[in-house]
Amino acid sequence: MTAIAEAKILIIATNGFEQSELEFPRDQLRAKGATVDVATPDGAAIRGWNNKDWGREAEADLKIGAALVAEYDAIVLPGGQMNPDILRMDPEAVLLVKGFHDEGKVVAAICHAPWLLIEAGIVKGHDVTSWPSLKTDLINAGGSWHDNEVVVAKGMITSRKPDDLKAFVSKIVEEIEEGRHARSAA
Repeated sequence: MTAIAEAKILIIATNGFEQSELEFPRDQLRAKGATVDVATPDGAAIRGWNNKDWGREAEADLKIGAALVAEYDAIVLPGGQMNPDILRMDPEAVLLVKGFHDEGKVVAAICHAPWLLIEAGIVKGHDVTSWPSLKTDLINAGGSWHDNEVVVAKGMITSRKPDDLKAFVSKIVEEIEEGRHARSAA
């Protein structure tokens, strides 16, 4: 069990992330005392998507390929349509997500980010939620889709949209403080 003030959390994203879905968890978790690193494909700052146009930049702390599962308690995957669609084609990002899952660490995905869970092969047999357009994709990947603000399955947290961010972050804190979660490797 890890107190949130002692937790180390990784957020992975690229250009086109939903602005609030990266900034809100990053800022709220930092405010609770957690160390939060942002990893991007090349380790450079990325630009968000906000209200149907490009938003603010988010600074990066490291490259996705340099992030080590052993150094973190959880991984957070912001949505937006572009961000997870690009990252699910990045083998390093997919392996990182699978690594967090296989080690029983918290995996949290919101909006379109469950595409990364599908690509990592970790949805089958789990209750999940997402942006509504991913429902069929998640069902086809073996998940049981629910239209709830947040769904948790053995430390794997999914959420639907920016309106659900408070519940999403609250559940991230709760699951990190519970510690590792027993689940079979994908």
